[in-house]
Amino acid sequence: MVPRQQQSWDFSASVYGYFPSDAGNYLQPTLTADRDWLHLELRYNYEALDTGSAWLGYNFSGGEKVKWEFSPMFGALFGKVRGVAPGYEGSLSWRGLELYTEGEFVIDTTDSSASYFYNWSELTLSALDRWRVGLVTQHTHVYQTDRQIQRGLLVGLSYKSVDLTGYVFNPDDSRPTVVIALRVSW
Repeated sequence: MVPRQQQSWDFSASVYGYFPSDAGNYLQPTLTADRDWLHLELRYNYEALDTGSAWLGYNFSGGEKVKWEFSPMFGALFGKVRGVAPGYEGSLSWRGLELYTEGEFVIDTTDSSASYFYNWSELTLSALDRWRVGLVTQHTHVYQTDRQIQRGLLVGLSYKSVDLTGYVFNPDDSRPTVVIALRVSW
C-alpha cells in the first residue's frame, strides 16, 4: 500500500436527506478534509440520531488502469450514543465502473449490547460524463425496517465540484425509503 500523495488540502461537505417510510425524516451532514495521508471527518446523525462523530484516518491509493483508495479510520462518538468505532472507507474503479464501500463497528461504551456493524456500499456505472446509475446497500441502526440489510437503486448527476444523488432503498416495499444527497468539494 502506498500513502496517497497530494500537496494541498481537499475538502468536502455533504448532506443526506433521509425520508424513511416508518420513521421521522432527518438530515445527515458530513464534513471531510484530506491532505497527503491524513483524513479527517465530522459526522452528525450518522451512527444514531442526535449523535456526532469525529474521525481520524490514513489515506492509501494506487493503480493506473484499476484505481483504488483505502482509508482505515478510528472515530469517537458523542451525544445520544457515546463510544468509539474502528472503520474504513474504500473504492475500486475501472473505466466507468466503481465499487465504493464504507463501514464501521460501533462500540457503545454505555451499553455494550447496543454495539453493531454499519455498512454502506455502492456499485455504479458512469453513463455519459456526468451521470451515474447503480446499486446501493446499507446496514444501519439510525432507523429500522423489516430488512437487516437494505438494498436499492441510485441515480447521480455531477457537475464540476457538485454531486446530487437520489437513492431508493427497498423499492419493492409498499413504502420504500428515499434518500437525497448533495455533496460539494473544494
